[in-house]
Amino acid sequence: MIELRKVRKRFGQRLAVDEVSLEVPRGEIFGLLGHNGAGKSTAIGMMLGQVWPTSGDVKVCGHDVTTQRARALQKVGAIFETPAFYDYLSGRRNLEILSHYTAPTSPKRIGEVVDWVGLTERVDSKVRTYSHGMRARLALAQALLPHPELLILDEPGSGLDPEGIAEMRQTIGRLHRELGLTILLSSHLLNEVEQLCTRIAVLQQGRKVFEGLVTEIRAARSQVALKTPDFAFAVRLLQKRGLVTGSSDNRFLSLKDGCSTAEITRALVEADIPVEGIWQHEQTLEDFYLSLVKAPSSTPAVN
Repeated sequence: MIELRKVRKRFGQRLAVDEVSLEVPRGEIFGLLGHNGAGKSTAIGMMLGQVWPTSGDVKVCGHDVTTQRARALQKVGAIFETPAFYDYLSGRRNLEILSHYTAPTSPKRIGEVVDWVGLTERVDSKVRTYSHGMRARLALAQALLPHPELLILDEPGSGLDPEGIAEMRQTIGRLHRELGLTILLSSHLLNEVEQLCTRIAVLQQGRKVFEGLVTEIRAARSQVALKTPDFAFAVRLLQKRGLVTGSSDNRFLSLKDGCSTAEITRALVEADIPVEGIWQHEQTLEDFYLSLVKAPSSTPAVN
């Protein structure tokens, strides 16, 4: 649904996106991650034809965005940057007006999308009375108007309270599940990305430093958490015996292939090192992301 091939974007002397290639397969929820200034918004702007690439190819729904923008975006809905509405008009009237920027939309379709996002009871209220969460749902309703096959959502949970974030996550999951939409999701909420996305790409300083499946991230390293009075001494002993390959954060051990927690416990007990706790540790997306972006230097990786 989305293909970027060696895309670069330069603003004057600043290189915002540097040789980025990625693919978003049909039917997936794909997460695009990175700190502020990493190049996410520039990349999304190029996907939507709002920013022109300096070099490289950008295709959406099989069409080149720079030469066939209308065809490329015909079946695309998007929330990009901060959605703007007419506060003195109702939510319904806003949708009617905004739909005319692309094509007139029937009252029936407006009713359908309003129902999908759970705004039916307040759609005829003026937008100035809406909470932040209701505005976010109205923005999602706008994105659904053109019967999209692809949704591009840039920080859809920004500014929401925990209840609003959970509601947005449930709505996105339902749209993917019941309408079969392909979704590109850019978000700083790593827990939400981990729960929703099947695949992610990470940008850092304009370059892609990782692309792969979320399930691969969880299984990327065989680690155990160890609680003992002298962690450093325990690590030296276990390394000397060839049971671990490394450690991190003064609490995690990377086990040698084939080694079990029982072997670790036995070796420590035999050396009179107290074991206050030992358990398997599954790497979270947050663990992986922070280790990636905090690394002194990152080498682009593709899985």
